[in-house]
Amino acid sequence: MPFSDTSSHRTGRRAFLTVSGLALSATAFALAGCSTRSALTPTPGAADESAAALPMVNTLRQSHGLSTLSLDNKPTIAAEQQAVRMAKAEEMSHLIGLGDSFFNRMKSADVPLPAAENIASGQQTVDRAVQAWIDSPKHLENMLGNYKSVGVAVARGQNGRTYWSMVLSS
Repeated sequence: MPFSDTSSHRTGRRAFLTVSGLALSATAFALAGCSTRSALTPTPGAADESAAALPMVNTLRQSHGLSTLSLDNKPTIAAEQQAVRMAKAEEMSHLIGLGDSFFNRMKSADVPLPAAENIASGQQTVDRAVQAWIDSPKHLENMLGNYKSVGVAVARGQNGRTYWSMVLSS
């Protein structure tokens, strides 16, 4: 039997399309608030220096009788994000902007807690950044803490200055 284009059929089809369109709109709206950036995607503008820093940190930890750390993408991404934030602000600070929170930053990067963050600015090499942290009692305490993984990153500001971040995680 050929297709019959009756007004009741058009009305039913129009209602179905309208409801389907609302469902699609609701889905699009729900997705609009979600980030499509994976927590494992490198941060543009940052250089991952984790592999270069790891031997120095592990040698330090072993000299104090502590277990070695491993590399993990989650703290690395968090370190990259912090280095980029500082470079954009051209400010070495753990907290940048109103409402900034270390806890929320770690949570959004899915970094296992507890966690710690070391920051530095101006060092031209990863060796110098790690040495600056070793020479600082509070930063040294973080590196000797009860953590399992580490991520280290650097970003350069428009002013040419380097901004370093290390995230240690459980």
